[in-house]
Amino acid sequence: MTDPHYTIVKAVQTCYACPSQWDAWTDQGQYLYLRFRHGVGTVEAQPSPDVHSWTNDEDVIEFTHEKLDGVISLAEFAARANIKLNLEAK
Repeated sequence: MTDPHYTIVKAVQTCYACPSQWDAWTDQGQYLYLRFRHGVGTVEAQPSPDVHSWTNDEDVIEFTHEKLDGVISLAEFAARANIKLNLEAK
């Protein structure tokens, strides 16, 4: 397995299903928008949670999963996207 793309130290779930989504921050302070819908998970690196600041130049990670209902746990999402969870980090 390759090294994780990011290490997430904070995550706030903003929608629980259809799609499952989170606002997340890395150990480097990078904001990430995590979303899972219709069997597709995406991780977008954006400037901030404010959608007005978002650009089309973001770093995107994408994965597919056989689950089509839009519901996924953060732990499963992270494993499939190859991102590390370290939510106890300060």
